[in-house]
Amino acid sequence: MKKHYSLALVLCVSAAYLNACSVKQSSLQAESPLETVGEIQSASPSNSLVLEGERIAHYKYQLENGLTVILHPDASDPLVNVNVTYHVGSAREEYGRSGFAHFFEHMMFQGSQNVADEEHFKIVTEAGGNLNGSTNSDITNYYQSVPANQLEKILWLEADRMGFLLPAVTQEKFENQRDTVKNERAQRVDNQPYGLRSERTAEALYPIGHPYSWSTIGYVEDLDRVGLADLQAFFKRWYGPNNAVIAIGGDIDIAQTQAWVEQYFGPIARGPEVEDAPKQPAQLDTTRYITLEDKVHLPLLQVTMPTVYAGHPDEAPLDVLANILGAGKTSLLYKNMVKNGLAVQAFAAHPCRELACEFQLLALANPQAVSNLKQLNDIIEQTLNEFEKRGAQDDDLLRVKSSIEAGTIFGLQSVSGKVRALIDGEVFNGTPDEVNVIVERYNAVTKADVLRVYEQYVKGKPAVILSVVPQGGVDLAVAPQNFVLPERVFDDSVESLKSHTVALDNKNAPDDFDRSIAPVADANKPVSVPGFWREELANGIELVGISSDETPTISLTISMEGGVLLDSVEKPGLAAFTSQLMNESTQNYSAEEFSNALSVLGSSIAVSASGRYTNVYVTSLTKYIDATMTLLEERLFNPAFTEADFMLAKQRTLQSLQQQLKNPSVLASRAKNKVLYGTDTRIGLPDSGTLESLESITLDDVKTFYEQFYRPDHATIVMVGDRTKAQSLEMLDSISAWESNNYIIPNYAPEASTAPGKIYLVDNPGAVQSVISIFKQAPTYDAFGEFLKLSLSNFPLGGMFNSRINLNLREDKGYTYGAQSAFVGGKTLGYFRAGADVAAQYTNQSIVELLGEINRYQQSGMTEDELVFLKNAYTQSDAMKYETPRQKAGFLISMISRDLDSDYVAKQQAIIQTIQTDELNQLAKKWLDTDTMDIVVVGDADSLLEGLSDFGREVVLIDVPR
Repeated sequence: MKKHYSLALVLCVSAAYLNACSVKQSSLQAESPLETVGEIQSASPSNSLVLEGERIAHYKYQLENGLTVILHPDASDPLVNVNVTYHVGSAREEYGRSGFAHFFEHMMFQGSQNVADEEHFKIVTEAGGNLNGSTNSDITNYYQSVPANQLEKILWLEADRMGFLLPAVTQEKFENQRDTVKNERAQRVDNQPYGLRSERTAEALYPIGHPYSWSTIGYVEDLDRVGLADLQAFFKRWYGPNNAVIAIGGDIDIAQTQAWVEQYFGPIARGPEVEDAPKQPAQLDTTRYITLEDKVHLPLLQVTMPTVYAGHPDEAPLDVLANILGAGKTSLLYKNMVKNGLAVQAFAAHPCRELACEFQLLALANPQAVSNLKQLNDIIEQTLNEFEKRGAQDDDLLRVKSSIEAGTIFGLQSVSGKVRALIDGEVFNGTPDEVNVIVERYNAVTKADVLRVYEQYVKGKPAVILSVVPQGGVDLAVAPQNFVLPERVFDDSVESLKSHTVALDNKNAPDDFDRSIAPVADANKPVSVPGFWREELANGIELVGISSDETPTISLTISMEGGVLLDSVEKPGLAAFTSQLMNESTQNYSAEEFSNALSVLGSSIAVSASGRYTNVYVTSLTKYIDATMTLLEERLFNPAFTEADFMLAKQRTLQSLQQQLKNPSVLASRAKNKVLYGTDTRIGLPDSGTLESLESITLDDVKTFYEQFYRPDHATIVMVGDRTKAQSLEMLDSISAWESNNYIIPNYAPEASTAPGKIYLVDNPGAVQSVISIFKQAPTYDAFGEFLKLSLSNFPLGGMFNSRINLNLREDKGYTYGAQSAFVGGKTLGYFRAGADVAAQYTNQSIVELLGEINRYQQSGMTEDELVFLKNAYTQSDAMKYETPRQKAGFLISMISRDLDSDYVAKQQAIIQTIQTDELNQLAKKWLDTDTMDIVVVGDADSLLEGLSDFGREVVLIDVPR
């Protein structure tokens, strides 16, 4: 489930624990050369098609049944993306019947009249593609990317569930997906720190019955209240073609695509007429204080004020205001809260939806520096007063405009991004290509506009003030709660439910073909590994690059091998902490000045350390690469490592580590590593270190680590973008002078254990879900041998949606939102893992099913049909591997870091094409012995401990490294 917001949220700052926003990407340039328009039109069955779009070239037309069709030709890669979006989200639900739209997103993957249960996932996966769906308050969409030759099959699939879904909807499927949605809510909301933040805020901000007063995923009691007939009526009301848009982008033939769309979608009956919902910004008469006790370490303050709606003229200046107040190190909230250590994070955002927007100010308190959230609320008030006196400045506007420019151009890098931008423009504004409009809207914002919207929507205005506090910490709240949501009262009679739906029985037009027969795809178009060049810099750094002028962008990655493996066992976390300080002040810039210098270019430079590497990531528009490289040199060669930055970063990191220990997935990961490797070696301890080790790290430790290990001796550089080899070498001239100082990378290679497996229980009191992890040591990575073949062997077991594990625990039993398994291999470490987050009451049953599936697979192996499916999925997916600069860079990084030849992909494909079940099944028999696998369970010990003893394994209560 995803949330949709306007493009303006490219300005939003994401937090480590709070998904405050998501970014909608668009494109800035037309992909199809205009000189080919005449040829395309002449080949089309309709002369009415006209190529339009100033930035994203597209055709738009409408079928007689009201389905809007958008076609975007882009032959740069042999793939297509198909997105079908219905203008129905949770805002179209009735009060007391929340979660319908999201529930139906799940049901749309359960088969239709001519497509068997789970077959949609299977067909797309076997075709070498990927797929998903998402629901938010305003829309539900279904999208898939596949090799170009598979387009007709995808259109057949989408049309079948649009026009022929209900005959396949059964009570059994209904009950199963209801359980799945409940598990999703438990995993993403109820069992997550701060998971109820958005729901509680919406309940207080919007009046009862407002379309945004409930969350998209809905309430469990609402899901329990309704039946199959109600869901069917919801489909008939909202899922007609006249309430949908289909956008198809990629390597398409316009005439053929139009003919297929007409064939498969044209006969589908029109649905009820749908009117746009009225804009409904929230209104508050007085400030509402609410308090939420949660499993958190860091108290959270969120101040939310109602504003306008998406597309309103004031949306853009409000976004600029949010940027000034709380976007990164240049913001006022950072200066007034984070810089002085009062908060671990602080930011502002202006999320917008179709009917209403909200202005949000958030802060995660440092409990060592503040005694309650009222202190932070007072600072927010002081910050607003400071802005009023300061006003907007030239750099503020420049940062926003650069962010918009960079965000839209980077959105051009994938067909799926362009297709989504076309869909959103059409659904919400009736114009697919909205990029120019958006850019112009932000370019037109003035300093006076920003001050005006501050005074109109923010200054002194009532707000919902949410305090999220540790359990038992109500006294930490900003103020006593003065708002209580009225009791939800419903009429649950069948007659009442039916009165809220429209059940039409329009008949589809007769077909002149047999829909029960799936289209057969032509042969895949040939896919080539991207052409790349390589060079060695003067100081020995290997440089590998791909020159591509598809977008005027450059992405650069510097990888220094060693990473957290270079930590001593006494001070784990030093590598990660050093990388944090590398993102702070330099000798010539304060942290804030450096951030501003990057922001006005729309560029980014980030240093991080995890696993085997310390990485420096750089992105830039081509026109600003010289200025960005100058900043990179400053970042890499001139860190300041000031005492003030050190103390602030340490305080922030310690508090963040405390918060991580509230996350059940983090607890499970730490327990797994402890069991696999012990805590007397570096690899058994968290990458980020422990509270004790972080406390012991000194500034001199950081400086020494930098001097020793930020060196070119084990470094590689990958460059993808709008630069030739010669230009790239010139661009990296200063990096060539980087002085070497060779260091040794420790080799960790523990021996696999053959001892009987145990159950390790990590107590998470009151948990509504249990996190189960089953694992053992396994082979390290190799490109052509045992590890590759084990990865292939795992595919039917737990490596895809239609795997045995997932179909059992999610689709058949309804215990979980998702279950999986994998072989994970590095240079010196490897392990097998399987697991799931499951409903707490089904913990034992889930372990039984996981072990049972692994045991059956170990004993009998995969079938011949599963092998055919595996080969098709792996060999037909090449078209999806090299589309974007990130994917191209990933290919290069994999090749270099593993010391592979350039033809390694072809060699792997040859192995996959010829491998047989006997060889794969022998490997499964060798490695999937569950008797030697350990099991970690993170859940409520009081309710689980006795039952876990039934497995005949030793049960050990375990503490994780803290």
